[in-house]
Amino acid sequence: MATTLDQIVDLFMSFVSDFRLTTIYQTSGSSIFQTYIEPWVIGAVVDFSKVCDQSLNYSQATQSFDTDLTLENQFCLAQITVKYWAQKVVQDITQINVYIKDHDFDRHSENSNFTAKQSYYIGKIEEIDHMLSVYAYDRNDWNLRYQQNFGQAIINNP
Repeated sequence: MATTLDQIVDLFMSFVSDFRLTTIYQTSGSSIFQTYIEPWVIGAVVDFSKVCDQSLNYSQATQSFDTDLTLENQFCLAQITVKYWAQKVVQDITQINVYIKDHDFDRHSENSNFTAKQSYYIGKIEEIDHMLSVYAYDRNDWNLRYQQNFGQAIINNP
């Protein structure tokens, strides 16, 4: 049985808490919600395909992968999807333009809010880079490397 988009989205949603995503799901249903998140998952597929030990061929028509992905690979895709969600949150221009000021009310937290979001995003990138490095390292064929057969080691481990 092939892994479906909703399995990745369910894992992704267990990692984030965003009222906007919850609102989209509650008002539009799971089909629209998955279509909204799908570009982030596709970005995750592109990033993860460089080191993944399974085929990540994804069909947008069926919203599923060709293979039944392991839980570890599903987890990796969901974590990388969080990176793309965080990127969108950081780049949300409407949040940057929220500055409100009059003689009764003054709001200066936009900069600290943006800085916190940006720090989270940078931290997520570093976390994912580390996760992918460990993933690739664990799957390296060290016997071929010890035999000085570097070309074959690279072919076996893309």
